[in-house]
Amino acid sequence: MARLRVYELAKQLDMDTKELLHELEELGIEVKSHMSFIDEETVNILLEIYKETLDEEEDVTLTKSKEPTKEKVEAKKPPVHITEEDLKLDKFAEKIKVPQNRIIQDFFMKGEVLRPGQPISVSLAKKIAKMYDVRLTFEEEEGKEEVKLENPLDELKRQFEILYQDKEKLVPRPPVVTVMGHVDHGKTTLLDYIRKTRIAEKEEGGITQSIGAYQVVVNGKKITFIDTPGHEVFTEMRARGAQATDIVVLVVAADDGVMPQTIEAYNHAKSANVPIIVAINKIDKPNANVELTKQDLVTKLNLIPEEWGGDTIVVPISARNGTNVDTLLEMILLVAEMQDIRCIPDKPVRAVTIETRLDKGYGPVANAIIKDGILKVGDYVVAGKVYGKVKALIDDKGKRINQAEPSTPVMIVGFEELPDPHSIIYVVESKEKAEEIVEKVREIEARELRKKRQIKLEEILKKMQEGEKKELKLILKADTVGSLQALQNAIAKLRTNEIDIDIVHAAVGAINTSDVMLASASEAIILGFRVKADSQASKLAESEGVQIKTYTIIYKLLEDLKAALEGMLEPEEVEEKTGTGEIKKVFKIHKYGNIAGVQVYDGFVDKSGFVRIYRNGSLVFEGKIESLKHYQQDVNKISAPQECGIKFQNFDDIKEGDELEFYIIKKVPRKLTALVEQPSESEKENEN
Repeated sequence: MARLRVYELAKQLDMDTKELLHELEELGIEVKSHMSFIDEETVNILLEIYKETLDEEEDVTLTKSKEPTKEKVEAKKPPVHITEEDLKLDKFAEKIKVPQNRIIQDFFMKGEVLRPGQPISVSLAKKIAKMYDVRLTFEEEEGKEEVKLENPLDELKRQFEILYQDKEKLVPRPPVVTVMGHVDHGKTTLLDYIRKTRIAEKEEGGITQSIGAYQVVVNGKKITFIDTPGHEVFTEMRARGAQATDIVVLVVAADDGVMPQTIEAYNHAKSANVPIIVAINKIDKPNANVELTKQDLVTKLNLIPEEWGGDTIVVPISARNGTNVDTLLEMILLVAEMQDIRCIPDKPVRAVTIETRLDKGYGPVANAIIKDGILKVGDYVVAGKVYGKVKALIDDKGKRINQAEPSTPVMIVGFEELPDPHSIIYVVESKEKAEEIVEKVREIEARELRKKRQIKLEEILKKMQEGEKKELKLILKADTVGSLQALQNAIAKLRTNEIDIDIVHAAVGAINTSDVMLASASEAIILGFRVKADSQASKLAESEGVQIKTYTIIYKLLEDLKAALEGMLEPEEVEEKTGTGEIKKVFKIHKYGNIAGVQVYDGFVDKSGFVRIYRNGSLVFEGKIESLKHYQQDVNKISAPQECGIKFQNFDDIKEGDELEFYIIKKVPRKLTALVEQPSESEKENEN
């Protein structure tokens, strides 16, 4: 047989790759990873050793099957419970009461080398136990081994979550701001004004390199703006776990008010749970109406300005001539101070990718904002399934820098391939570690791709059932405002104390890619009424695992939603009487207890059910049935008018003449307490 990679040999041996790597290390065979090659001679030896092991295990199984008496005796042995501390050869040997030297000798004869006191895996512990006919229980360890097989990027993410728990070690960092709003309301004009005026104050020559973000200085404090207006990009980053934005500036034109994309942008920001500052733009226009726009904010977005007694900062501005833009920047710093935005000062390091591209001069590059730590030239980085070594860092002025601090926007040069856009970039200690992480990520992604499936409404509900908080998130799209309002009102009536329905976003129009990305980020499903999803949205929904359900009849939509919600309600336990009987005779059996000879008068007795025993009209026992017999045969059910023998669980004080009442506990599906009301005549007309 030709040489094989480690993972290929593991497949042939029907073993876990990690287990094989561990055993190769114990045998003294040096391999770096699951992609390492093993020479032909070693492959043949290993195949021969493991084939003998499997044959011996089969022989043991056959021998056992021929010795039923011995098997019964062995089955009575209690299992040995193993903890993580017991997963060392000497302790494990002591636990299963087999000398350590004997285990080492027996495995050596099979071609496997074990060392005294060496750490052992769960699978090796099972193999040793099987050799000596010992049963094991170690649920906790099995669960922990599953954790080790998870995506290594999740481990890196968890490392930061742990570090963020120690607030004292975190330091303040500049806020990262995204400007959002309806098309033509002045987002780009505002960003251009801030960039030109603020950069010119500190730097000569302005910006020569566009890296998707830039940093300005206001009153000696820095603010980073993401220079990619549009809520689609904002949500794509969040959908992939990148919460890059600390504050959202929502731009609303004073001459146009709150528009559909304004509502959409607001819902994206609200879903991300970041503070919102409203900039009412174009106040210099003759038809501008600031007060009417504020009224629009209250009625359509439920954003109440501070001067009206609310908590939303609203700044009237003119992005064209710069009126009140300085005030807006000061408000951003104020909100940042109130939010107490902090980060890890030095290491570990991570950054959020804004965009990636193939540069003619630099090759694959990633434009990113540093979130934690200090990124330096020479660091090894991982971004999804791509790694690289930082060859150069270029700031938003087009200058090369040696290091980038938190909230600094930079272009990172040095990736082997083009990274996934909007991925998280992590710094790792070495090239070998980067390669190892990337290999695992690619392997996991390939496996997940094969079993990729859409998120079903029922699966979301099942997931909610497993958690404490039951909340269903929906995105609603309809053909008209009237239909949308009717739908929202009807869905609101389905809310109960146990289940909350959160309408993340509701709008008129076809289902688009922005809806899908918001659903992906929020773990919501999309319900459409008399609208369809465009082709791009359908493709994106399939790749993101988002379910889209469309309807033409509003009450069909509500019935489906109601049925799914009822399916996740805890069933109600109802007692159902099954029969009655009387104890005619009591049989006293040595070492077993008292058996009641019972005449069933009506109905039936169910062994899995319950019984009440009455004596002279008073209840003397209520409990379970331990055994139910008809003559000498064990049965599950006896119907009237037959006789039977019953042993009651933990109760022997029975007498002839005692009256019996049999019952079972049934779980009955519950109905939603808030039922959908019948449509009114006006609603019927609206639907028609």
